[in-house]
Amino acid sequence: MTRTPSSFEDIPEMADEVAVLMASRFGGARRGERPPLAQMMRRRGGALPAGLRRRGARLAKAGSMAAQPKVARQLSLDDIARDHAALVAHLRPLGEISRWQGRAIGFAASVVLGLLVLGGLALWVMVKRGML
Repeated sequence: MTRTPSSFEDIPEMADEVAVLMASRFGGARRGERPPLAQMMRRRGGALPAGLRRRGARLAKAGSMAAQPKVARQLSLDDIARDHAALVAHLRPLGEISRWQGRAIGFAASVVLGLLVLGGLALWVMVKRGML
């Protein structure tokens, strides 16, 4: 969803939206924690392509500058909207259901691997004792 910020109060919301999408896609936030975009860029910004990394840094800087009205007037709302749209378009396609399925498949794979190792160990013990 491309939205043009109508005022400088919308900029922190846009930065928070990108931070939440980064946390849900790349991790880097504890359960219940909602770190600001600047912190998410430090933690997981390296997972973004270089162009989007620069856009994320600009959006994080704009989010912190928007708290000061005199400084916020220096920001270009169109540039911020383009940065936000590009980041959301990159981070949103992999939905929450796909991420949940990925975590479930990873958990199931680790359980199967554990069972295979346990079965191999049991076979080895049985061969050593002469039962097979």
